[in-house]
Amino acid sequence: MLQKSRLFYIISSAALLLSIPLIAMQFTQEVNWTLFDFSIAAILLFGTGITIELVLRKFNPLKTRLFICAILLALLALIWIELAVGIFGSPFAGN
Repeated sequence: MLQKSRLFYIISSAALLLSIPLIAMQFTQEVNWTLFDFSIAAILLFGTGITIELVLRKFNPLKTRLFICAILLALLALIWIELAVGIFGSPFAGN
């Protein structure tokens, strides 16, 4: 039962994070996301959340879980930043 409630919280958190730019778009012109932006963000957030849930289910030592989850969150941050502002200068950069 704990695993199902944890998965519910992970999915709810990702949905809540996606609703922030959607709400901000109603009040300001500074946030201008397209359907493609929401799709990519959803794939990143839900994919990372589900992968973290898988790690928490499959790996037993706490240190291993924390290490792998930290790597996953760091990868999420790097990809998100690259898509937003282009710190590495890839063709997918946001600027």
